[in-house]
Amino acid sequence: MRIIVIGAGVVGTTSAWYLLKDGHDVTVVERNAHSAMETSYANAGGICPGFAGPWAAPGMPWKALRWLFQDSAPLKVRPRFDPAQWKWLAQFTANCTRSRFAQNKARMQAMAHYSKRCLTELVEETGIEYDAAHKGILHLFTTDAEMTIGHASSRVLTEMGIEHRLLQPSEIVQIEPALGLRSQTFSGGIHLTTDETGDCRLFTQALAILAEQRGARFLYNTDATRLLIKNGRIHGLETPQETLEADAYVVAAGPFSRSLLASAGLSAPIYPVKGYSLTCTISDNQAAPVSCVMDEHSKVMITRLGSRLRAAGMAELAGFDPTPTPSARRLLLERVKTLFPNASDYDKAEWWCGFRPMTPDGPARLGQSVIDNLFINIGHGSNGWTQACGTSRVLADLMAGRTPQVSA
Repeated sequence: MRIIVIGAGVVGTTSAWYLLKDGHDVTVVERNAHSAMETSYANAGGICPGFAGPWAAPGMPWKALRWLFQDSAPLKVRPRFDPAQWKWLAQFTANCTRSRFAQNKARMQAMAHYSKRCLTELVEETGIEYDAAHKGILHLFTTDAEMTIGHASSRVLTEMGIEHRLLQPSEIVQIEPALGLRSQTFSGGIHLTTDETGDCRLFTQALAILAEQRGARFLYNTDATRLLIKNGRIHGLETPQETLEADAYVVAAGPFSRSLLASAGLSAPIYPVKGYSLTCTISDNQAAPVSCVMDEHSKVMITRLGSRLRAAGMAELAGFDPTPTPSARRLLLERVKTLFPNASDYDKAEWWCGFRPMTPDGPARLGQSVIDNLFINIGHGSNGWTQACGTSRVLADLMAGRTPQVSA
């Protein structure tokens, strides 16, 4: 079957890979000059099934309201005259109940752990290198209130059978010795011992090259402008250069999927949530993290990627406004310098911001749409790197008529 995949981020590229393995003739359409140049470009670097869960949680609406009036807040809603934003926020609030949170988290956990197994198999098969490390991730708590959250999280992790260690303050430096070089005290931590790290962009670009070598066609610098419908089916993808035709079409364009699906009369429950990161060369190995720290206090993740340090976080709901917010950059920089002050020359950091394709409830959307030859793999939010291989393999199973190993 001839299949066009729209989007060459980590989700689109892994979708193409699994469809190619099934013997399909695959073409990937990407508006940028390379793969992984949007949401996948400089994310936090954590492959974190242990963290997989919805942002829509009990108490979150009240936190978001309080953060409206704080200049430096980890999540910032910037109200706009945008019906899509208000609709998304209403759906998000409706999912902030204990029952819906539990259901959505269970779905995301199942997919995340399945995806990690798929990633392991893919790496064993291909030998792809992407600054991967298998040293776990430290969830760090600074205050007693945060540690209370930590104990609750540990109970949930135990119930779900997820390997972890609950750490006393004195044990934190055993996991991340560099945290002992500074004066700030901590209330404890959780070490997610089986979570991993790696550079999503390096992985995606290496996989795209392998897919091309095995017969996939990547059309870069090609903007997918409109899905063309005829007799209730998609009969072509309009681009500025030409109209491309296939037997089936897969939309995996991250936060930009919404407008493309709208051209076919379909609505997608996703909204762009802007995140920030900085990347710099490690100048002192002893002062840098061994692996990865998720700082509960600031919601910032700090990751070692080979010889580089990546710090990422923040969340702004402001549509597709690409303008960096000074307060967000300041909070990110202040926290990484507080935890690892001598790890790098932060004045030379590369800054980036991009848009996470968030659903209001948390789980991604994938499978066949109401149009029988149009499929989607969208809405991974901040879990795209963690869940891409799993959702893409499930998508390939569904398109082949196989029963997936986990529910979509």
